Amino acid sequence: MDQQSFDVFVVGGGPSGATAAEDLARAGHSVAMLDRDGRIKPCGGAVPPRMIRDFDIPDSQIVARIQTARMVSPTGRTVDIPIENGFVGMVDREHFDEFLRVRAAQSGACRLTGTFVRIERTRHATIVVWRDKETGEERRSPTRMVIGADGARSVVARAEVRGGREIPYVIAYHEIISAPETGPGYDPTRCDVIYDGRISPDFYGWVFPHGSQASVGMGTGIDGIDLKKATADLREASGLAGCTTIRREGAPIPLRPLDCWDNGLDVVLAGDAAGVVAPSSGEGIYYAMAGGRAAATAAQARLASGRVRDLALARKMFMKEHGTVFKVLRTMQDAYYKSDERRERFVSLCHDVDVQKLTFEAYMNKKLVQARPVAHLRIGVKNVAHLLGLVPPAWT
Repeated sequence: MDQQSFDVFVVGGGPSGATAAEDLARAGHSVAMLDRDGRIKPCGGAVPPRMIRDFDIPDSQIVARIQTARMVSPTGRTVDIPIENGFVGMVDREHFDEFLRVRAAQSGACRLTGTFVRIERTRHATIVVWRDKETGEERRSPTRMVIGADGARSVVARAEVRGGREIPYVIAYHEIISAPETGPGYDPTRCDVIYDGRISPDFYGWVFPHGSQASVGMGTGIDGIDLKKATADLREASGLAGCTTIRREGAPIPLRPLDCWDNGLDVVLAGDAAGVVAPSSGEGIYYAMAGGRAAATAAQARLASGRVRDLALARKMFMKEHGTVFKVLRTMQDAYYKSDERRERFVSLCHDVDVQKLTFEAYMNKKLVQARPVAHLRIGVKNVAHLLGLVPPAWT
């Protein structure tokens, strides 16, 4: 690959990088997609119907369809929220990410396996230096543009983009297990979200069905937490301790979008590298793919116009579409995740039918529901009452 030049060189082959590479290749650009072989990101795997529609995800990639979300409070109280007029799809990242990479390659992207080293610039060219996994040798690929889609601790972001070294994150850890056919604490059509400081003092734990398998895990931003022990405790509490463990994975998950996604010259970020994981929920797959599409759009504009300011379109487009949702979710996380007493109130608030309906309508369509002002008012009043401690946690 030495000296083979590309219009765009995409660093990272997860959902954001693969989406960007596919979009650019379909638009007729020469694209390289560099990915480390064999890495699987820890992820609950939940995807909304909008993502399935927008990115043409086939049924074969949906390993489970979730009909109910169960919220579990620190005291063990549960609230089952039915998912009306739709479902939450589940994917297994081991197979889903590879499907996206293969689809990008079939669209014309040149698939490379190795690790990013650095970007060099000459008077006339931008050159991506990367290490070939098979040979161990450094390769050099001239390109007009670089998309950094290489995760929460993005090497591209840290080297090239302002603020790329300071992005805050939590550590997520999960275990993929063989799912039981039946069990008192497990339902293959239900996602369990556990808000319990004994599992995670500042985030949550989860049990997400994946068909014949399940993802059991947790996240935290606090140093010193034993993630494996917390997950073992969660498995024990969920009746899943005896299930066969298939694989274990851990990785950083960013907490907020970066203020800048480009270097004002030839690099733009996408996905976790840009920090686009939803606060509160930690949802990242849909937003990674949306961010990859936005980065591809900005790259195409930059290639067509020659204007470096067009790179800023990626963040502008994404935040115009999703910025308000991110702000609401960040406010909710800051308000309710700080203590078990607050988490108890949060789960209690989830009893409210208005909360349930508006939450899942927003989740499935990826936009805030504007058509129910009275419901928003009722939720706001109850929310303030809980945060001020004016009502007991059991109030619904």
